[in-house]
Amino acid sequence: MSQRYTITAALPYTNGPIHIGHLAGVYVPADIYSRYLRLTGNDVAFICGSDEHGVAISMKAKKEGITPQQVIDKYHTIIKNSFEEFGISFDNYSRTSAAIHHDTASDFFKKLYDNGDFIEEVTEQLYDDKAGQFLADRFVIGTCPKCGNEEAYGDQCEKCGSSLNATDLINPKSTITGTQPTLKQTKHWFLPLDRYDSFLREWILEGHKNDWKPNVYGQVKSWLEDGLKPRAVTRDLDWGIPVPVPGAQGKVLYVWFDAPIGYISSTKEWAEREGKDWTPYWKDSNTKLVHFIGKDNIVFHCIIFPAMLKAEGSYILPENVPANEFLNLEGNKLSTSKNWAVWLHEYLQEFPDQQDVLRYALTANAPETKDNDFTWKDFQARNNNELVAILGNFINRVIVLTNKYYNGTVPEPSSFNEIDTQTLSQMRAFPDTLSQSLERYRFREASQELMNLARLGNKYLADEEPWKLIKTDENRVQTIMYVALQIAAALTAVCEPFLPFTSTKLRKMLNISPDNVSWKNVSVERPLINAGHTINQAELLFSKIEDETIQYQLDKLEATKKLNEAESKTIIPQKSTISYEDFAKIDMRIGTIIEAEKMPKANKLLILKIDTGIDIRTIVSGIAESFKPEEIIGKRVTVLVNLAPRKLRGVESEGMILMTEDSQGKLVFLNPDTDGVNNGETIN
Repeated sequence: MSQRYTITAALPYTNGPIHIGHLAGVYVPADIYSRYLRLTGNDVAFICGSDEHGVAISMKAKKEGITPQQVIDKYHTIIKNSFEEFGISFDNYSRTSAAIHHDTASDFFKKLYDNGDFIEEVTEQLYDDKAGQFLADRFVIGTCPKCGNEEAYGDQCEKCGSSLNATDLINPKSTITGTQPTLKQTKHWFLPLDRYDSFLREWILEGHKNDWKPNVYGQVKSWLEDGLKPRAVTRDLDWGIPVPVPGAQGKVLYVWFDAPIGYISSTKEWAEREGKDWTPYWKDSNTKLVHFIGKDNIVFHCIIFPAMLKAEGSYILPENVPANEFLNLEGNKLSTSKNWAVWLHEYLQEFPDQQDVLRYALTANAPETKDNDFTWKDFQARNNNELVAILGNFINRVIVLTNKYYNGTVPEPSSFNEIDTQTLSQMRAFPDTLSQSLERYRFREASQELMNLARLGNKYLADEEPWKLIKTDENRVQTIMYVALQIAAALTAVCEPFLPFTSTKLRKMLNISPDNVSWKNVSVERPLINAGHTINQAELLFSKIEDETIQYQLDKLEATKKLNEAESKTIIPQKSTISYEDFAKIDMRIGTIIEAEKMPKANKLLILKIDTGIDIRTIVSGIAESFKPEEIIGKRVTVLVNLAPRKLRGVESEGMILMTEDSQGKLVFLNPDTDGVNNGETIN
């Protein structure tokens, strides 16, 4: 029996492109689930859109020197096009700057306002006197009161995950001007979450204890146990949806009130375009609502948005919120601001027609229960050792042999032996096995079960060896190839949620349509592809990824890492001003290192003999961790020769050589151009 589903994927901020962390955490699992539900005959509305009213948008606009509208137009286009090219099968991808969203969010707010569901309060908020504006959450940075992280934002500490208010921060600082903000009174509207405490406890702690993922249930339970407090739903900003009530000039809806309503407005937009009624997808109790999100959005989707829906009174609540953990990249946290990411639009350019490789690698390594790490070497191994060597190899052998032995016609099988019937029986069990994993949101497990079907086909061919039997038992080979072709046909259906482009390519090779071979009829005891059917020539499903391709990606990341390290280096402030007379006392000369040896029992010190042109003198220098003694003999250096002598570990040092650090923190000699310059020449 068909079930109606509303599937939502977290609205991405339009302050930058989509990266693999977003894909692994939200969009790939949501797409797999939606495709699976459609294949099994369900009524699905898969909904998303760009979140265009966050403080992050204003920050990006200030950084790039453009307007917020220019920022959202730029990144909305990049994100929407990337999703389409990557094969994310949204029924509608909208944007929160659309008129239909402004109207929907405004009407939602007014309904709660008219019902008396808000608390109106004048509170003290952080204010940047220099910028002349109140500071929204992300415009404030300071020390987290819970873990001591000195770079916590005004709404959340990304190190410990705690939800914060800007006024909770220790030593807060404005990200606009760098100054310390003051407190200033302002009026805002608050949603009193504490009113919904008993409802949330009953709905979540009792109703979803056994079916929500432990990470989701645990985080929500912790929040409830800490005690819910009223939360502001408006902000002092000049970018967003104006608060639609009297006395709210200069205020907009808080993005976490506005954004989830975007699911509703996007559904309305889709229904209007398709000539449908949107209300059953949000207001019919028989509809199942499922939110796909990352773990940083759990509180908003499991506490705040449900409280909003409960207050409004006519909407259904989510059946499940299968949030994933975070994906790291090569051992480090993904960061948009530091460009430490694999960007989807760049991947699509650099790996054309390889969307499914990334989908598979991210699914097989999905951060479902803990943070996981994406590495380019693992990506290469998933492609070469699994997609190419297992799935691609099986399909290639089946289609090549069918064309070779039977001119591309599916052979009529002779009698089936026990191995044949057992193999076909195992094949028919896969849809049910996959369903059990997918309906529990275990996408990693499901991806490996999919690969097991290809393994079944490979093992069957390897055990039966039709390439040997063709010379002695042609009737037996007809049966073997017939069975192998049934497995290949089954793969077209069951791989579609995971590898949609591969499924299309495989159907073309087998010359079959989704109507001929569906998810449901794979399980039925009848042929998926009939004897006498003509297939097409083989094409490679996947291509091997070479080491050079992977090294190029690693080199890109290494360059990014070095650039970040250079930018993060602290510039030492200028020292106090000296007079010209003080400077004139400094005597710097060109010298040559003529001897060098390590200081006994000292890791950092070298004892140098330097020809300064006026004498041969000893200088002790802390460069032993950067240079071997033999490397620097004959090196021309700049020497401060009139520095007062000083004993270091019993050796009198009679000067100092001048050095600095490069962008990677490596010591380098401060050398002017010394060609034709003698030792002892002064530097003026």
